[in-house]
Amino acid sequence: MTKKQKFPYLVGSKWTAQKKVDGWRHFQVVNRKNQGKWVYAEMVSSCDPNVRFWMNAKLLEDRSQWHPGWQSLQEIEALEIG
Repeated sequence: MTKKQKFPYLVGSKWTAQKKVDGWRHFQVVNRKNQGKWVYAEMVSSCDPNVRFWMNAKLLEDRSQWHPGWQSLQEIEALEIG
């Protein structure tokens, strides 16, 4: 039986960081790599392609740090209040 791939729609997905990362909030996953039991996502800023980093894809499930899709500042503030 084949093992189900973790995070099958990771590449191409868009994310909004709750706190700025290197001055930016909006990122897109451009690459993924499996390393043992872990899955890593390469994040690139949508506004500055020079801002890129690898992170454990599991961290994207933490809504206190990341939200799926690109959100406006008003939406981010509403989430912080609510």
